[in-house]
Order: sequence, then structure tokens, then C-alpha cells
Amino acid sequence: MFLPGTRIEVAHPEFLRGKVRAALFDFDGTLSLIREGWPEIMIPMMVGHLARTPTAETREGLAQRVEEFVMRLNGKQTIYQMIQLADEIRARGGTPLEPVEYKHEYHALLWRRISGRVTALETGTMTAEHLSVPGSRELLTRLRALGCPLYLASGTDLVYVQNEVGALELAEFFGEHIYGAIDQYQNFSKKMVIERLVAELQLQPGELLGFGDGFVEIEEVKRAGGIAIGVASDEKHRTGINDWKRKRLLQAGADVIVPDYRDLEGLIELLGL
Repeated sequence: MFLPGTRIEVAHPEFLRGKVRAALFDFDGTLSLIREGWPEIMIPMMVGHLARTPTAETREGLAQRVEEFVMRLNGKQTIYQMIQLADEIRARGGTPLEPVEYKHEYHALLWRRISGRVTALETGTMTAEHLSVPGSRELLTRLRALGCPLYLASGTDLVYVQNEVGALELAEFFGEHIYGAIDQYQNFSKKMVIERLVAELQLQPGELLGFGDGFVEIEEVKRAGGIAIGVASDEKHRTGINDWKRKRLLQAGADVIVPDYRDLEGLIELLGL
């Protein structure tokens, strides 16, 4: 059902209200639009590597396979998509590089696409609002004013997350609580961040509020007894719902689906804050 007069879809109206003590955010697609279009970089890169293996598959067939596992693993650290790529190369009779090498190749290619956006933010020729999910700053401001500590956990490498959080002028909301992927990938995951957050703050059911546009963070917030807000953002057009995201977020167990944060007052009221 939809909250009257809003685009807020309530999938599980029985969730606990009025108890939130901490909020956790994903970054790309949840707050930031800097990396909009990243699949258009990652998928062709992977298809190129697979096409060089002894396979009889067409590029179209390879693209379908790559898109399936890239989007399925979205939300986890980027390295897991590259581990899968290495496995796919090996399965087709190729000899893969180390997954971290593919990750660095992808980052270099993606930077060519997004470097102009970051520079435009840093020089002031583009405002942070243009490259943020609409209403992001207003939501963070409201939650902070309510005394709710804010945490950020991203599957993107930490060095890039910190740079892009700064470019969007959002660092003040999170302080030292910005977490991202590292090359020693076994030492970081969103699950680890959530488990540590729950333990340190001794959070009870309904006290953790999580925002994300990927399967992983929604699933982990729900597992921790939190309230999961699925952000089905249309990153390209900055308005409306991305139906593919919506379906995945509902499958992950999202309590609420929003396209962005323009209906802020309705969301705050729904949460009982």
C-alpha cells in the first residue's frame, strides 16, 4: 500500500515505530549519483575478458550472463564481482588474473566516466544536489537533529567513498563512521559493520534504521532486527521508481520502498520519529 499523498510504498506495515536510535546508509544509489552508469562500464569490461577465452558463446550471451551475476552481487564489495569474473574465465578454459587486478582495471575505467563529475563538484560548477538522490541532505539533517547517529557503509573502496562523500559535502553527517571496501576484503563487509554497530550500541529490534538500494544491506538490516528502507532510485533521471531495484528490494525484505526522499515529512511520520 502507499502512504496517502506520497510515493512511499509500505510493504510491511507491522514494523516497529518510534524506537530508532541509529541510522545506516549505503552510498551509491542511496545518497550519491556520482557513479550513475557504472554497469555500463563493468559489464562490457567483463564481456571483453570472457570473449578472449576458448568459448563458443556470443558476446550477447556473455553479456546476459555477466549482467546476471554483476547485479546479483551488487551491494557486496566490488571484489566479489571480480572473483566471479575470474571463476567465469576459468570455467571457459581461460587463465584469469587475480581478482584485485580486475577491480583496479574497473576503477580506472570508471574514473574516466566520473572524474568530470567529481571535478565539477569540487570546483563548484555543479552543485551536490545534482549528483545526490533528491532529498538526501534534508533527510540526513532531519535525522541528525533528532539525535540519531549516522553511519555509512559502502561496497565501493573506502578511498573513493571518502573522496565522493567529501565532494557531495556530506562528510559532516557521518564523521568517522564512514566504512568502505578494502583490498583485504575478508576484513570488511556490511554485515560486519551492522553487527558491530548493533553490539556497540546494544540495539534492540526496531532501533536500527537502514537505507539502501541493494539486496545486501536490506537483508542484513532485517537480519539485525532493523527497519529497512529500500531506495528504488532511478539514478539516470533522478525521479520515479526503478522497477528492477524495487523488485529486488522487496525480495530482500524491505519494509518500505521510496524512489528518493522528496516525501520526507511522510517518511518521518511513518517511522514515528
